[in-house]
Amino acid sequence: MDLAALYEVETRVLNQAVKRSIKRFPPDFMFQLSALEWKNLSSQTVTTYPSGNPSSQIVTMDLPKNRAGKYLPYAFTEQGVAMLSGILNSNTAINMNIAIMRAFVAIRRLALQQMDVQEQLQEIKERIDEHDAQLNHIYDAMENLLDEKAAQRKWDERKE
Repeated sequence: MDLAALYEVETRVLNQAVKRSIKRFPPDFMFQLSALEWKNLSSQTVTTYPSGNPSSQIVTMDLPKNRAGKYLPYAFTEQGVAMLSGILNSNTAINMNIAIMRAFVAIRRLALQQMDVQEQLQEIKERIDEHDAQLNHIYDAMENLLDEKAAQRKWDERKE
């Protein structure tokens, strides 16, 4: 009911679209509430807590007169709500589906950029490791030169 209102379609249209495309809604996308779950849900009231956090709300709905135990409602997960936007033909559903696709592409682009950054960091680390090895060779060569100079000075300053 609430999703039908959100997508600006009649509840029966939403239900028909789901039934026609039932393969698109595995159990982790959609499930039917039990009679007890529906009774508990429909008997609650909307409560907002002062924290302002959207997760601190209990969202419920009034029990419609024509639904009193006749049909149990379906509940949709986040993926199910997104899938609904792809099978419904209202302007709102179409716009929502377009927004989801754009968000997906943007997230994919960000992930690829992050992979590029990780590759660049790995290259920098390898270069630093190479430079460290080269600096160690230079340091060793300088020590050898200093040792040779010190040995030469001792040789030159020795008592004859």
